[in-house]
Amino acid sequence: MKNKSTVSKVLKKIKPYSGYLFLSIISAVISVSLTLYIPVLVGDAIDNIIDAGNVNFKNVGILLGYIAIGVVGVTVFQWIMNYFTNVISYKTVRDLRREVFAKFNNVPLSYIDSHSHGDLISRVINDIDAVGDGLTQMFLQLFSGVVTIAGTLIFMLMIDWRIALTVVILTPLSLFVASFIGKLSHRRFTRQQILQGDISSYVEEHVGNQRIVKSFLYEQRAFEAFEKYNNELYDVGFKAQFAGALANPSTRFVNAMVYAAVGIFGALTAIVGTLTIGQISCFLTYANQYTKPFNEVTGVLTQLQTGIAAAARVFEVLEAADEQPDPENPVTLENCKGNIKIDDVSFSYTKDKPLIQHFTLDVKSGNHVAIVGPTGCGKTTFINLLMRFYETDSGKITIDGVDIREMTRDGLRKQFGMVLQDSWLFSGTIMENLKYGNENATEEEVIKAAKAAYAHGFIRRMPNGYNTVISEGGGNLSRGQIQLLCIARAMLTNPAILILDEATSSIDTLTEIRVQKAFARIMEGRTSFVVAHRLSTIKESDVILVMKDGNIIEQGSHDELLAKNGFYSVLYNSQFAKTS
Repeated sequence: MKNKSTVSKVLKKIKPYSGYLFLSIISAVISVSLTLYIPVLVGDAIDNIIDAGNVNFKNVGILLGYIAIGVVGVTVFQWIMNYFTNVISYKTVRDLRREVFAKFNNVPLSYIDSHSHGDLISRVINDIDAVGDGLTQMFLQLFSGVVTIAGTLIFMLMIDWRIALTVVILTPLSLFVASFIGKLSHRRFTRQQILQGDISSYVEEHVGNQRIVKSFLYEQRAFEAFEKYNNELYDVGFKAQFAGALANPSTRFVNAMVYAAVGIFGALTAIVGTLTIGQISCFLTYANQYTKPFNEVTGVLTQLQTGIAAAARVFEVLEAADEQPDPENPVTLENCKGNIKIDDVSFSYTKDKPLIQHFTLDVKSGNHVAIVGPTGCGKTTFINLLMRFYETDSGKITIDGVDIREMTRDGLRKQFGMVLQDSWLFSGTIMENLKYGNENATEEEVIKAAKAAYAHGFIRRMPNGYNTVISEGGGNLSRGQIQLLCIARAMLTNPAILILDEATSSIDTLTEIRVQKAFARIMEGRTSFVVAHRLSTIKESDVILVMKDGNIIEQGSHDELLAKNGFYSVLYNSQFAKTS
């Protein structure tokens, strides 16, 4: 049932291309009709060759001419059928890729975080390619196969219904064998696609983190883990291919029995004078044509099973639940002041592990709020809730008195500028990366932001300045340079509210002092949240929130918190205890 459901979903995706489908079917009908008419002409030609020295050359010549025309017609219409079938397949694959990529932008961030990125990439690339291959083979065999079976059956019944009945009676054996092997192999092909996703994820993870792999001398263990995946994929793939490969020779054996039966019955019929030699020749050709579609379908059974298994994985993504929809009549913030209120907010990633509980906070416009605490206390989670990357379990967050759920996500996120600890740059020029959040920025504005972030100096020294192409992930830049570019990118958006999540963690001390001055300028008059582990960088904040186990346990200025001699004091003194 699952296979039928998956196939029906794929067929719905080709509905927009029903015009191409109609043209392909017409071409298949014409091609197969000509193919089936050629044996009649061949049979007539044989019957015109009566005996040695008794040949009707005129009729044979005419028939050979018709045969030649038929062969040319078959070739042309087969090409047309293949062309339109490929158009349907490639357009459907293009649409599926587009839908899956768009789906990644619509699902909650929790869906992306809970799935291996390599596996998701494999579904976009490998699985959809497999769907395309399966579609092509299915249509090529389906169109010509159905018409061939129907046409040959009609022609055989016209020549001799008794022999035709023999063929029809033996045919279910071929179908039974193909169906049995199909069910046997489907589970293995499904497991094969899952393992391909797993191995893609593993390779993507290790290629992207080769510095860590090498620095911890993990190469051999990484290879051994890869071998485990690779060997399992080999075993499953071998068994899947072997099971799929059984279908074709098995059905060919059954079809050979059909052909032999037709030959025997045809010869017996010819002896009593019911059939001519030409008709026997024609019947044998039809018997071969009739069983050919079964051979062809089982011959590509591997691709069909792979395509069905891959399609099921693709539709798992497409059918994932989207983010909560934006409100029908959203509120638009004009001239956002940055007054933020968090009212009794609770949140957990999993229900059995509470994280943030009854979190309340009132941030006035222009306040600089620092958030500190041990790892896992909920600092970054708070930022995720503020940006609506995740939805609160209870309570609400307002900006300038407006519940953030009453805004569109785009409208909300336009108010923020973010610099994260995990800096990200895409493959493109420095200029393109800096304009990522503000594509309409002028060159002068870009340079001004770069200077403010102390990035202009090293950019100017690059081979092509702002037009220097950055490799994927910023591989040709230092971590500090990448972070400076990310800071400049945030500055260029001119946001109402700033979020700095360990934004200077990869910058040397001298540059950090300069960037802190740049931050002081850009944060002037803006509400800002700074997540920091180095407490020396947040001493000047208006309010410092000390978080532990998802709750604010202390809050106040730096001096006030030190005077309390509480948890903040312990954190601060632990960083500066050794002064010698």
